[in-house]
Amino acid sequence: MTNDDIFDRDLALKAVDTALDMGAEYAEARIESFVSNGLFLKNGNPEIAGFGTYSGMCVRVLMHGGMGFASTDVLDRSHMKNRVETAIRMAKASSRLVSERITLSDEPTHVADYSVKQKKRIADVGLDEMVGALGHIDKAMTEAAPLASRYIQMSMTERAKFFANSDDSRIHSLIPRIAIFTIPTIVDGDKAAQAMLQRGVAMGWEYMDPVKRAEEICHEIAMTHRNMMEGVRAPDGKIDMVLGPEVVGIAAHESCGHPYEADRISGREAAQAGESFVKAEMMGTRIGSDAATVVDDPTLENSYGYYLYDDEGVKARPKVLIKNGIINEFLHNRETSASMDMGASNGGARANNYNREAIVRMSNTFVAPGDHADDELFEGIKLGVYMKSFMEWNIDDKRYNQRYIGREAYLIENGQVTKPVRGPILELTTPAFWSSIDAVGKKLEFAAATCGKGEPSQGVPVYTGGPHLRLRGITLGVGK
Repeated sequence: MTNDDIFDRDLALKAVDTALDMGAEYAEARIESFVSNGLFLKNGNPEIAGFGTYSGMCVRVLMHGGMGFASTDVLDRSHMKNRVETAIRMAKASSRLVSERITLSDEPTHVADYSVKQKKRIADVGLDEMVGALGHIDKAMTEAAPLASRYIQMSMTERAKFFANSDDSRIHSLIPRIAIFTIPTIVDGDKAAQAMLQRGVAMGWEYMDPVKRAEEICHEIAMTHRNMMEGVRAPDGKIDMVLGPEVVGIAAHESCGHPYEADRISGREAAQAGESFVKAEMMGTRIGSDAATVVDDPTLENSYGYYLYDDEGVKARPKVLIKNGIINEFLHNRETSASMDMGASNGGARANNYNREAIVRMSNTFVAPGDHADDELFEGIKLGVYMKSFMEWNIDDKRYNQRYIGREAYLIENGQVTKPVRGPILELTTPAFWSSIDAVGKKLEFAAATCGKGEPSQGVPVYTGGPHLRLRGITLGVGK
């Protein structure tokens, strides 16, 4: 038996019919079952391990312009009916409170069944295999640099999901995900540095090659140590910069993806996740140079943020948020696309569990590749900084002022990458960042991340990424 066999799809269909019988204008049900396995090592010692299978269902209804949502982890007819009744009561109550009736965009009906292939299923991996893989990585980490402490976590999920709504959509998916997250703290003499490293994909246990994963992580630790020990001060005044894909990706996620979430723009997320400096009327206006194009694409195969249909049954597609420097598209669910008269939703509704309502989220957000070889980006820079990765980032609640501190960084002198630079600080506004880009590399690279939003909080898997790119005329802060 798999986790996909545990739930009854007919229960979701019955929930939709029951809601319609009670007067709902629209109804949907999402039933999920997932295997979750995890292991946490602290300084080489297993601290926490978790193995379990969890199932549940949620119902969402629209009635008289009000929305109601309810969930249960007891999958039988009586509890289903109780939850539908609760959602109906919530919808009626909210309809009396809202000043503007909620409507949903009209969407085509979809019937689909898709899954991600696994050479070895996550659900079949035992504790011994997990301990062995993490133990190999942990031992390699101790040899990469002097570490005061090290934390390493492996998480694996295999999530089966069935969605049904009153528009007759019926969508089933089975998506496995595996991720490693580690925080090594490097101390050498009177100097210290810390890195937060995450890797993640949508595939089976075959991803967990301990030799390859150890090589990736240990390279980052060794480079962080070298920059800490040998790094020189960053140059003062205006310079040019080349940013690596890790920095490019976090900037795309934080200063383009989040402020382009339509629920932030409308103010719905103000009390939970913040606001946006972007306004609906800014659609079609310039925010960056012609070289700047940012995409959010959940359909990338085996990506950490992968899905083909969102949690409102809308078919996923790439969304071009910035196109050649122009604000081109926001991230939408069915409610925001209707309220902003955008027509159909672009498939941006996600929930991290059956007991959470789907809200507007990113998936895999990245700067689109350009036409430059990486070497070409350094040519013509007399004095600059190459910030390959970041140690710390900050951005305000409106996503306007942003700051990144380099972890692995180097001087650029006369077109050549030379000495390590210690903790350079890139601090500027979002329009200034996107307007400073004058050249973008060809090679696209991604990093895994967990994006938090909502109340109660929902963390969803995403990719951040991009190619190398060049910024012109940047005033750089100076590290310690």
